[in-house]
Amino acid sequence: MQTAKRIVREYVQRGHINPQETQTPKKLRVAAYCRVSTDSEEQLNSYSTQVTYYTNYIKSKPEWEFVGIYADEGITGTSAKKRKEFMRMINDAMNGKIDLIIVKSVSRYARNTVDSLSNVRMLREKGVKIFFEKENIDSLDPKCDMILSIYSSLAEEESRSISTNIRWSVQKRFEKGKVIMCFNCLYGYGQDKDGNVYIKEDEAEVVRDIYFGFLIGKSYQNIVDELRSRNILSPKGNNIWSKSTIKSMLQNEKYMGDAILQKTYKRDFLTQRRVKNTGSPSKIR
Repeated sequence: MQTAKRIVREYVQRGHINPQETQTPKKLRVAAYCRVSTDSEEQLNSYSTQVTYYTNYIKSKPEWEFVGIYADEGITGTSAKKRKEFMRMINDAMNGKIDLIIVKSVSRYARNTVDSLSNVRMLREKGVKIFFEKENIDSLDPKCDMILSIYSSLAEEESRSISTNIRWSVQKRFEKGKVIMCFNCLYGYGQDKDGNVYIKEDEAEVVRDIYFGFLIGKSYQNIVDELRSRNILSPKGNNIWSKSTIKSMLQNEKYMGDAILQKTYKRDFLTQRRVKNTGSPSKIR
């Protein structure tokens, strides 16, 4: 045994053996990505379960080094740019901090075919592996792209179907006269647990003063200064009023008893970008 060690030592000294090759193999740096799309209790339980499971699973492997859990809570998977943790994970992997990423399924990773494939290929160039547990897909295998594109397309189509169903249900509620509005965010109004709208008299008096002041010729700044001098709290709950707040309240048709809805709609369920509604009922959501 001593002779063997001496021979190895001599070979190292002569440069025939790289000392690094005799060291313990480097651990694989592993992370996991988790995501749920809503804040419902059922989804939050799933989110917590995913985080706990992957944390324990990765730490149980002696040959792995736990990098961390990247998790987006209550965010849709249709757009990668809107998922901060997902983008942080991609950046860390591109910067050489991660060797392996574990994901529960393709739909958890992305519901956008372009995002899914482009990020997988980009990380593959860096030698970073993504393993999709449910589908048993290894992203380092170039042959996986076709299978991954199929699963990604199915996840994307599911999101499209959900979006279409939500749009249909919203339109049906409007047809029945059921207004979908957050009155708790509207100064002067409140909404009880049953959804009934009521007037907050103390705030309503302030709204009347704002309108009256404007009608008799006061400027936005005059109204702001008066409200501050009376120590009246703003809609955000502080003593700081702004001219833009006053202007917004004066232009809000709800104080006239009207509710103009569907002013904007989502043109594309993938980008989630809202555009001004110019009268295209078939596209409204």
